[in-house]
Formats: sequence, structure tokens, C-alpha cells
Amino acid sequence: MPNAPKIIPISDLRQNASDVVKSVSSSREPVFITQRGRAAAVLVSMEVYKNAQHEMDILHLLARGEKEIEAGAGYEFDDVLREADLYLGAAKP
Repeated sequence: MPNAPKIIPISDLRQNASDVVKSVSSSREPVFITQRGRAAAVLVSMEVYKNAQHEMDILHLLARGEKEIEAGAGYEFDDVLREADLYLGAAKP
């Protein structure tokens, strides 16, 4: 069974910001912040944020590649693999 998301009101964040940040950093789980009973923000660790950004970058590159293929542009397969290895290797911790 998946863990229930951690949800806290913004007033708790104001009172315990340091503890909330420590919890997010150690657990790598997001904390959903509510304001007036509605979702207002999500707090994630820097590591989770960086990984998400890197994944988004890869998805943008793939989308761009699909558009280039549709337009008839092309690259040598070995060149693409070499560039992908360089890019993915840079993401390793």
C-alpha cells in the first residue's frame, strides 16, 4: 500500500519550518502545503527537485528529437548514442 501523502497547513510550516525542511530532506517525500484548506504548494528536497528537472530536460530533448525526425532532419545513430551517454553520465551522482 502506498504511503499517504504528508499534508500540512501553511500555519504549521510557519511554526515548524526547520523541522519540515529536515523531514523533507531526510525522507525524500514531498510535503503538500495547504492554505485555507486548499492545496497551495509542494515542498520537495533539493535532490528530488534536481532529479525531476533532469528528467524534464530529457523529455524535452526527446520531444525535440521527434519534431526533427518529422521534419526530415537526422543524425547518425552512433552520434546520438554518444551524446546520450555523455548527457546521462553527467547525471550520475
